[in-house]
Amino acid sequence: MVHAFIMVKTAAGKSEGLLESIRDLEAVSDAHIVAGDYDIIVEIDAAEVYDILQSVSSELQSLEGVTETKTYIAMD
Repeated sequence: MVHAFIMVKTAAGKSEGLLESIRDLEAVSDAHIVAGDYDIIVEIDAAEVYDILQSVSSELQSLEGVTETKTYIAMD
């Protein structure tokens, strides 16, 4: 199992509306609005690294209001 953290920047005022849409994505295990350089931190679990990248590029980044993502794969 691969675990990853996805940092998400959103358009102004879109974080709260996006949070539930992000939590509804199949691979997402948790998501939180945070203060700092990014607006939402998402945790994803998948069988392979490719599945993480696929979820981010085809599902998460396609949500209206998502402007940028950074993916961090957990190494432990």
